[in-house]
Amino acid sequence: MIAMRAVKYLLRGSDCIGVFASSTDGHVFVGNGLTEHDRSVLSDSLGAKCAPVSIGGSNLVGIFMRANSKGMLLSNLATESEVSYLRKEFPELRVQVLDSPLNAIGNNVIANDRVAVVNAEYSAKEAAAIHDALDVEVIRHTVGDFNTVGANNILTNRGLVMNNHCTEKEKEDLDAATGFDSVVSTANTGSVGIGISVVANSSGAVIGGSTTGYEFAKILEGLNINVR
Repeated sequence: MIAMRAVKYLLRGSDCIGVFASSTDGHVFVGNGLTEHDRSVLSDSLGAKCAPVSIGGSNLVGIFMRANSKGMLLSNLATESEVSYLRKEFPELRVQVLDSPLNAIGNNVIANDRVAVVNAEYSAKEAAAIHDALDVEVIRHTVGDFNTVGANNILTNRGLVMNNHCTEKEKEDLDAATGFDSVVSTANTGSVGIGISVVANSSGAVIGGSTTGYEFAKILEGLNINVR
């Protein structure tokens, strides 16, 4: 049985913790500016090893990348040296740069090992590049009239949480595409930016410190995280 853990936390004094980290089931990619204690909390909660990286010289890795167990999609702000480093350190992943003006990848893409939901404004060519990098079905869609699906929603291999502006039709579409019975919620006391408020994978979740108990429970329900 997978040991699961969920905590409320602040990173660098911010409850928008999804800005500073992005997780797969195997790795937690974090900005170089996090402390050892921060890394320990993330690693212990998510059951995955922390990997400090930078994208475009920035520590905001949750904004500029998205990864699953097969690949890693990077903003076109990534430097050649950063791309080379990531390909060397993570040879099991396809590390690809998405050449797009919609380059806040983490804000525009959610993905697990089967499907990616992406900003509806991505072109067919860009969607194909996302497919090639992550090796998943790619769906261009809005959620709650937000194109920034990564900033406003959470998808793991265990579940889907969508912001509370989502329509019944959007929920039906994405539940069918992902195979999940999604849960609608907010985070950080009413924020629709739940994607930038949470770092999660199949083993756990680290959730912004301003999140209420009700929001916390709804997020764990949607991600099928059973904390005992």
